[in-house]
Amino acid sequence: MIECAYLEGEARGLVVWGEDEAGPYQTKPYPGQSWQPAGHPEHYPHEYVRAGTAKIMTLFHPKSGKVRVKGTPSTKNAILHPWMKGELAAIVAQLPEKEPLTDPDENRVEWERWQTGLQTKFTLPQQLPRLRMVLVMDNLKGHKSAEFVLWLVQQGIMPLYTPLGGSWLNMTESVQRILKKRALEGSHPRTDEQIMARFETVARHWNTDPTPFVWGGKRQARRHRARQRRLHRLGGSGAYTRRPIRRKWRAA
Repeated sequence: MIECAYLEGEARGLVVWGEDEAGPYQTKPYPGQSWQPAGHPEHYPHEYVRAGTAKIMTLFHPKSGKVRVKGTPSTKNAILHPWMKGELAAIVAQLPEKEPLTDPDENRVEWERWQTGLQTKFTLPQQLPRLRMVLVMDNLKGHKSAEFVLWLVQQGIMPLYTPLGGSWLNMTESVQRILKKRALEGSHPRTDEQIMARFETVARHWNTDPTPFVWGGKRQARRHRARQRRLHRLGGSGAYTRRPIRRKWRAA
């Protein structure tokens, strides 16, 4: 369903966002290139003082490439959930208005569509608003708390959780790696506040000229080739068979 959201969500009038947390990042030298005056290379100490760690909370919109980042010493639910609620409420408020509901049953079918094939489904409330957004997250216990999920549904947001070992399905992971490289490589932050400030500054610069992400790449190409190997093309139309058709040969 996550792949379906990336490929079809925007076409169905929904916005697709991803959420993830990154870290902890330590106050230590990070290898990499950096700009220094000629003849004055950066010198790193052979040891570092542990001055705390920092984590990053991220929301990412693949279609536009826009990212929302907040640095924090901890990503406990008491910190993460209020930040997510504030950011998601602001995003939903900026979405164009949809036509009023005319068929509640049809609206419920649209919500239930995104639970197709799931082994564990959360119970949808009786009164459902218009579906506005699909939110891709990892399957942390806090992301599945009843209070938080109910709040998401009330805002018209359908949460989709990546399976165990399936974090690659969340494109937010990719943009966080890019931000980390730009924020930390070749630097030596002395405090956790410096780490958080670096990430937030890099995110602001990223948003001045964001790069949209498109679902696909090598994994999708491999799956396509595998399907082609299991199918046998027929001439004259776009039909296929799942097993080859024997051809009769006339004796010479």
